[in-house]
Amino acid sequence: MIVRKINLINFRNYNKISISFDKKLNIFIGDNAQGKTNILESIYFLALTKSYRTADTNLIKKDSESLKVKGEIKDNSVYKSMTVELSNTGKKVKINNNEIKKISDYITNLNVILISPEDINILQGTPAERRNFLNIELSQLSKNYIKKYNEFNRILKIRNNYLKMLYKSSNTDMRYLQSVTENLIEREIDIYSERKNFIDKLNDNISNIYEDITGIKNFKILYETNVDLGNFSKESIRNNLEKKYNSNLNKEIENGMTLYGPHRDDIQFMIKSDDIKLYGSQGQQKVAIIALKLSEIAIFKEMTDTYPIILLDDIFSELDVKTRNKLINYINGDMQVIITSNDTRGINKKFLNNAKLFKVIKGNVIEKVGDNNGKQ
Repeated sequence: MIVRKINLINFRNYNKISISFDKKLNIFIGDNAQGKTNILESIYFLALTKSYRTADTNLIKKDSESLKVKGEIKDNSVYKSMTVELSNTGKKVKINNNEIKKISDYITNLNVILISPEDINILQGTPAERRNFLNIELSQLSKNYIKKYNEFNRILKIRNNYLKMLYKSSNTDMRYLQSVTENLIEREIDIYSERKNFIDKLNDNISNIYEDITGIKNFKILYETNVDLGNFSKESIRNNLEKKYNSNLNKEIENGMTLYGPHRDDIQFMIKSDDIKLYGSQGQQKVAIIALKLSEIAIFKEMTDTYPIILLDDIFSELDVKTRNKLINYINGDMQVIITSNDTRGINKKFLNNAKLFKVIKGNVIEKVGDNNGKQ
């Protein structure tokens, strides 16, 4: 999978611009606040219809009422166009100029893996940020996951509202709560199953990648649920959830909310029995996130039959030379890679010589021909 071209109108600091990409390596060089990261953000926005940095409305160029991002995509041998239009009145998405009514039918058409300095929040941040990571990645891989997760959130809201009603009145119908709970559990089964499968696949790769970069063995991810789900079979998930909800009904009524379920999940990053968040060095934590993202590549290839597009947002300045070179070894091959950096000094020369270079100055993107030193 590659992005052949992207067209931006009123996106961030770009009025109107068209950029054609190399099918392998692309590097955007520029000082801070010139707009190079906005290029990566536009590709991410094209894929997922949202930013990884800010609220949607902040993407629209100042003094403009709307934006448009359109990309020409090659997915194996299939060519298609993808478009996201955003205004104060809402968002529209299109495939081959045909409007797609459901975002869930759009998102799986373009797969990206982003590695940025902000990713450290996956490890250091809240459980909600780690759940958000799982939701974003699985949404790219599975239409079923997006569908069931959206349905789960809708039913969860209904259940929470009804629990509040039960607390205020003893005359409400408990049979209705039971029906809502059964519907919730049916969605939770798919969510738990797909999250568990994804984390198991991450663990198939992540330990070897982490050891290759750091020399440290036994790195893994633990999936933490607040319900014991046994062996994660559908029957086990259903039975354990039913028991948990039945035995904690009064507690949930008193709290006016659903206290158990995938909306309370978390993941831990472990070296042997130590939580890296608590005991790992800053360097170990950075490599943990890089290993996490690199371990996704094989999963995307297996599940979609194509490599995702790799977006590297200004991370070379964050890493030592050894880690940079290890990272490059994992991504330099059949994948399209798009990189932003202040300069090229931290980028391996062999990698650099095979790249298409762009210079970004105040919202202008200039393709650099025959000059790979990153200076101008």
